[in-house]
Amino acid sequence: MAMQLILTQDVDNLGDAGELVTVKPGYGRNYLLPQGLALSATKRNIKKLEHDRAMIAQKVAKQRSENEAMAKRIGGMTLQFERLVGEGDKMFGSVTARDLAQQLSVAKIELDARRIQLSEAIKAVGKYEANVKLGAGVVATLKFWVVGKEKE
Repeated sequence: MAMQLILTQDVDNLGDAGELVTVKPGYGRNYLLPQGLALSATKRNIKKLEHDRAMIAQKVAKQRSENEAMAKRIGGMTLQFERLVGEGDKMFGSVTARDLAQQLSVAKIELDARRIQLSEAIKAVGKYEANVKLGAGVVATLKFWVVGKEKE
């Protein structure tokens, strides 16, 4: 049996804020409602939604502008990671999304590592790019270098 909810924020692969969506009960009850991403679609909430559509649109526009400003900051950065390398520039360890998030936090940009999209952990020296999903449809491109350093 399906469950109807009203989204209070944009949810990837589901819908935008203010939309009435139908989801499986477990997804709605265990994820969307506790995270504050949706409200149950009662008659009262539907009437309230119609009244609050302008407020939701304003909130989404504000979030989008904040995310675009952060995307501009991230797009202008180039991070550098030093990793130990052995023969043939073979790297010991790797660079992961968590490493990128920690480096961004040093630059006063707090992000969840799950928002940084790497196809796989970086295991070679070179120049790379990663997409950062900031929300409200804003995606930034983060550029970074992985350089090798010799064992001492």
